[in-house]
Amino acid sequence: MEKVLVSSCLVGNKVRYNASCLSVPTPDLDWLISNVELVVFCPEVFSGLPTPRAPAEIIKGNGINVIQGLAQVIGNDGINVTEQFLAGAQQALKICQEHEIKYAVLAENSPSCGSSKIYDGTFSGINVDGSGVTASLLEREGIKVFSQHTIASLKEKLTLHG
Repeated sequence: MEKVLVSSCLVGNKVRYNASCLSVPTPDLDWLISNVELVVFCPEVFSGLPTPRAPAEIIKGNGINVIQGLAQVIGNDGINVTEQFLAGAQQALKICQEHEIKYAVLAENSPSCGSSKIYDGTFSGINVDGSGVTASLLEREGIKVFSQHTIASLKEKLTLHG
């Protein structure tokens, strides 16, 4: 059975910045549980950030810029959490490498896990195209990242290539 890394908040764990979780449509969640081996992980919690915690956004850039040292992840309390986000991303990659994981389902909009959308760094609720730190690192290393909104694409990929 294919192993898939999945954001902890997407399977009901209350690990988001505000101690909540995100919902995945029941048919998609049921499909994941029945058809792949889920490896559940939260890069932010792994790195030692508390729950709840201040919301954080990537300032003036995206996940790749953070990895390159060109942008930072800052909480709305002004605290720089870039190192924690980088540590969480590195651990996610390590888990994927150890378990030969080729696919991940990560939480969209997150500064860690967003695969196609992240917040713009102004804490105004505006989304922009881009990916978070963990999603960027995984993609750079050849792991295909999906979001809770694109599980159908993962399903199609695994059905065709499985």
